[in-house]
Amino acid sequence: MGLGAVEYPLAAERKPARMVVTDVDNARISRAAELISPEAAESRGVELHYVNPREVGDQYGHLMGLTGGRGYDDVFVYAPVRELAELGDRLMAFDGCMNFFAGPSDSSFSAMINLYNCHYTSTHVMGTTGGNTDDLKEAISMSAEGKIRPAVMITHVGGLDSVIAAVSDLPNIPGGKKLTYTQIDMPLTAIDDFPKLAGKDPLFAKLADCCARHSGLWNAEAEKALMDHFAA
Repeated sequence: MGLGAVEYPLAAERKPARMVVTDVDNARISRAAELISPEAAESRGVELHYVNPREVGDQYGHLMGLTGGRGYDDVFVYAPVRELAELGDRLMAFDGCMNFFAGPSDSSFSAMINLYNCHYTSTHVMGTTGGNTDDLKEAISMSAEGKIRPAVMITHVGGLDSVIAAVSDLPNIPGGKKLTYTQIDMPLTAIDDFPKLAGKDPLFAKLADCCARHSGLWNAEAEKALMDHFAA
């Protein structure tokens, strides 16, 4: 979802002037920067920064510095971590909005919110993980037109037989979205593992080649190879 949230604004009519993306995992940051580079964002008129907060001494100061001390109009919190929500609250600019996107499982989850700023600088907080029907239609249209790539969110592919185990063990399976093809039987497999499995199964050799030609992403060519394999 994070990668989708980075790419989506770059294709929107009303683009942000600046986006700052944070993550505490350098591998995820590197993958994000490879798939959606600051240079590509700049070509669309957006200043894009990737930051690992654990690698800067003063997280608040560093992130505020990227805005010249002004703060952020929109802050999206994608993990139910109290410190993260509180930092997001502090980073809001005048009339800023923080979207607490991550739904917590703890019904008592809470964080300190600056109500002085809420009153005097018009900051506000909302909690949502979705959109309305028009949002869905727009997303589908942008996908069909090639303006956004839902594939950036997909990290695993499997068949119908993999669903039960995947759902049962989902918290322990790393990566992003798990794509299931209900008309085939295939173990849930990480796209990154295709090259390692290529020597054992010619199907994975084909899938690895297809994904290598598309920046390591799942794609229509790979899907056709998969369908042809199981149709044979």
